Amino acid sequence: MTEITFYTFADDPLDVARRVAAKAYGQGKQVMIYAPDATSAAAIDRLLWTTPALGFVPHCRDGDALAGETPVLIGADANALRQADVMINLHAEQPPAFARFERVIEIIGQDDAAREQGRARYRFYQARGYALKTHDLRQQAG
Repeated sequence: MTEITFYTFADDPLDVARRVAAKAYGQGKQVMIYAPDATSAAAIDRLLWTTPALGFVPHCRDGDALAGETPVLIGADANALRQADVMINLHAEQPPAFARFERVIEIIGQDDAAREQGRARYRFYQARGYALKTHDLRQQAG
């Protein structure tokens, strides 16, 4: 069954997504960054190209010609991945294909709207019996 991990109180949810994607890539995992809206997709794409300065996470959009051989995909087509290891959700709702993945990462920002949307997703997964983990990023700051 899919393991769902919530990272809560993120100062910069996109940077958390970048770090999680880089870590998963380093572990040899295939990653889908679920970003169905163009603004989020462009922002995480740009971030993956520019940071970290001394590293690189190979990535492309899910509709790209190289999607079948790229370990990190950005978009909404979970079927574009060869294997469903990790999905990072950058959307306000749970992704439709989340149950195909070994792990789903939910990143919750600090504003009220993001926290309420995160609570709704938590309740959704909980009601369906998924294993839930939570990491409070406030405890790791400093």
